[in-house]
Amino acid sequence: MKNLPRASCFVPRGACNDRGTRDEGRGALAALFALLLWPALTLADAPQIASWPVPWEGTRPRDAYVAPDGAVWFCGQAGHYLARFDPATEEFRRIDLEDRPGPHNLIIDRAGTVWFAGNLRAYIGALDPASGSIARHAMPEPKAIDLHTLVFDQAGDIWFTVQNGNFVGKLDTGSREIRLLPVPTPGARPYGVIVDAGNRPWFALFGTGKLATVDPSSMQLSEIALPRADARPRRLAATSDGTIWYVDYAWGILGRYAPGTRAFKEWPLPGGAKSQPYAMASDDRDRIWLVETGSSPSRLVAFDPGIEKFTSAVPIPGGDAARHMVYHAPTRTLWFGVDADRIVRARVP
Repeated sequence: MKNLPRASCFVPRGACNDRGTRDEGRGALAALFALLLWPALTLADAPQIASWPVPWEGTRPRDAYVAPDGAVWFCGQAGHYLARFDPATEEFRRIDLEDRPGPHNLIIDRAGTVWFAGNLRAYIGALDPASGSIARHAMPEPKAIDLHTLVFDQAGDIWFTVQNGNFVGKLDTGSREIRLLPVPTPGARPYGVIVDAGNRPWFALFGTGKLATVDPSSMQLSEIALPRADARPRRLAATSDGTIWYVDYAWGILGRYAPGTRAFKEWPLPGGAKSQPYAMASDDRDRIWLVETGSSPSRLVAFDPGIEKFTSAVPIPGGDAARHMVYHAPTRTLWFGVDADRIVRARVP
């Protein structure tokens, strides 16, 4: 294990500067709304941010996830490794993947098994941290390339996306059977995935202006068109009322979809049309958290659905692209990696 310098911490003392409201001929109305919204931002929901430099440079640490023992695991996508970080001791441990699968995302079950997306080798891996053994579950379809993001459902099975292969799928963690569902829209690029409170999976179709969902009983896939065909939804979140939230990476918009009424509502982000929202998550107070990656450094933004307002926007020190984010309710923390070789923790109020 390797000891690391103490984390760099940031506690906001004032509202951050708006650098993203210019539109340059595109999305002028959204930019105007953003300017109007910005003065209303407060620090009521401002998190305390700490970050740790990863000791392996240029390896794109990403997709952090908190294990049952409190350790934080993440993928080294460009370095072909999985890593464990202990927040208490600030020690890192690296597990190299000899087949160089470009691990893209990982999740951890209650037994501590680390499930990961072998992006370049088209398999879902299951790492036993105690023994170091890895079981590899290959995609049953040769066209299922670019394995992307995994998420557990309430039974402990895994739903996942296959971006360039244009599939969504389910892995039964008991039988280890994989079922793939092709997305009807060509080039839909299934990307982010969540499971809502009713145990239904939802998918962001990044290559088109649509969401998708699957009925777990019939395994029937349905697509839902967003209000704008040129929207590009990238990540999703769900709140306890069954509402589905998405970020539009192309236009700098936070959107809400109510499955019961099929109604949409959208809000331009504080950073404007160029804000490039990417990672997102919801917390146990049903607030929505997202990262604007179009600014330098990136900003962690909070939105309160109860009052339908953005309530804080905090720069991430040393942060650039934050691609995926998870909320850990027991510690009230958000965890994510950034391309600048850092692991970031945001403790929310």
